[in-house]
Amino acid sequence: MALIVQKYGGTSVGDPERIKNVARRIARFRSMGHQVVVVVSAMSGETNRLIALAKSIQDNPDPRELDVMLSTGEQVTIALLAMALKELGLKAKSYTGSQVRIVTDNAHTKARILSIDEDNIRTALNEGQVVVVAGFQGVDENGNITTLGRGGSDTTGVALAAALRADECQIYTDVDGVYTTDPRIVPEARRLETITFEEMLELASLGSKVLQIRSVEFAGKYKVKLRVLSSFDEGGDGTLITFEDDDKMEKAIISGIAFNRDEAKITVLGVPDKPGIAYQILGPVAEANIDVDMIIQNVGADGTTDFTFTVHRNEYAKAIGILKNVQAHIGAREISGDEKIAKVSVVGVGMRSHVGIASAMFRTLAEEGINIQMISTSEIKISVVIDEKYLELAVRVLHKAFNLEQGGSPLLV
Repeated sequence: MALIVQKYGGTSVGDPERIKNVARRIARFRSMGHQVVVVVSAMSGETNRLIALAKSIQDNPDPRELDVMLSTGEQVTIALLAMALKELGLKAKSYTGSQVRIVTDNAHTKARILSIDEDNIRTALNEGQVVVVAGFQGVDENGNITTLGRGGSDTTGVALAAALRADECQIYTDVDGVYTTDPRIVPEARRLETITFEEMLELASLGSKVLQIRSVEFAGKYKVKLRVLSSFDEGGDGTLITFEDDDKMEKAIISGIAFNRDEAKITVLGVPDKPGIAYQILGPVAEANIDVDMIIQNVGADGTTDFTFTVHRNEYAKAIGILKNVQAHIGAREISGDEKIAKVSVVGVGMRSHVGIASAMFRTLAEEGINIQMISTSEIKISVVIDEKYLELAVRVLHKAFNLEQGGSPLLV
């Protein structure tokens, strides 16, 4: 008998019939003698509906009240799934994040999990119950409802698997695994049987929507066996996320291509080229809880320099406003920005042992007339910022250049 944590996304529980299908799948695992904890998202489209409803009252909804509102989406789903399980003759009990006692910090709309009290879940499991937990939500130390941000149900699932020391955490979604890139853009994209945590962490951080980055961080930190599966495909093995790459076989140079349309670029022009200027620019941005991604500081000239960085597009206007307020203080000549950019990244542990990947990537883009605005690298990834209108073209030509549809055999450079 194994303890399995299963997470089902919004499309998997998008209507009553799909909820019944999920219940039947869970029933099969119970019939094998497994203990099952299920984490569910809100029904497909529900979170967007609630956000739109909030914005019809407040242009910028109060974060605390927005969390109170958004948490109701998952509460509906857990109750419906528990009912569906009981209809099949199973014992089932639903829990909100606060009932489990998933404790988070107080960063509303993007809180981080601090601790989980698993006693209620273990008691229910020992009673033979299927435990159904609301994903995406928790409670801070003062009892305020918090949410974990987009994709937060993945994080809830993996965090519960870690706390319960589950045998496996299965993430069920509308795709049957992790692909070399989005098949909607590149139909030839190939499903990966395995991928390392390191690669998955990079892909998630760079825009891949299959798993939320914090869920991968949790799984890697606590050695949670993690598998991505389709809730609509009964027989597939999905993609297993492994802890180490297989040294026994030749590893493909590139495992996947990630992209992100939700980027915006901000440039602070003509600031004094002196120690501490980066902090003076980014300090107020960080204090507003705005995440900064890529950063470039130009070589100084005439005692000044230009400083460019990227933020999430939803936080672009807020970041611009903050910088306008401190423009005189930091001595900037001008603050400009561009919301029509995108980030494209190639990822692969094989890059460690192969040279020329960057030049091959840049050459491929240059041949298509795609200008690179910013570059960022790590040991296993290269990211570039380009004009948003070239995003899909860039993904297609890079996927072909690195031969990913054929297994990513080494590229001759």
